Amino acid sequence: MKPRAANQTNRALTLLEVLVVIVILALVAAILLPALAASKRKSSRIGCVQMLKEMGLAYRIWGGDNGDKYPMGISVTNGGAMELIATGNVMVCFQVMSNELSTPRTLHCPEDSEHFAANSFTELASSNISYFINIDAAEAYPQMLLSGDDNFEIAGAPVKSGLLELSTNTPVSWSAARHKFIGNLGIADGSVQQVTESGLRSALVITNRLAIP
Repeated sequence: MKPRAANQTNRALTLLEVLVVIVILALVAAILLPALAASKRKSSRIGCVQMLKEMGLAYRIWGGDNGDKYPMGISVTNGGAMELIATGNVMVCFQVMSNELSTPRTLHCPEDSEHFAANSFTELASSNISYFINIDAAEAYPQMLLSGDDNFEIAGAPVKSGLLELSTNTPVSWSAARHKFIGNLGIADGSVQQVTESGLRSALVITNRLAIP
């Protein structure tokens, strides 16, 4: 026997109840979104660290086949990049190591919105590279700075592409881009360090010639 229509309850949400639901959803979103954003930034930093580790390994493999020297320490006539990188040409150094790197995407930080990843080494340009190179790095000095994020500022102004020569009192710092005033530095022993502005300046004390893409 079907219940009479008069006994059936068809109740819709009131306007007040709809507003309460909307407020609750907004509060949940406000709580979760910052956590998700922080998780994404952490994941991107880890991705950047992995890129620098792969680059460090490529340097060591290349050096093992070339008298324990990096491309920066071998003349162009002998298959290196010495003369060209001395002018700030980062691209040529990575082209020399293309076999060891396997993919040019290794050269692009996931958080770098100013550059974009290349699909092949034949297409590689400075606009595809997120990392500087220490021109004076050598495998004989395993604790020496090798490479790292290139989003530097000096006295608040972004550093331009080319050769950057630093003095001990140069007011260099990380920009807010990529990792929020924290940057990644690759060391010649293959390790990677995440450092703040003070850590960056300490690392650059014995380094004064950087090639910036």
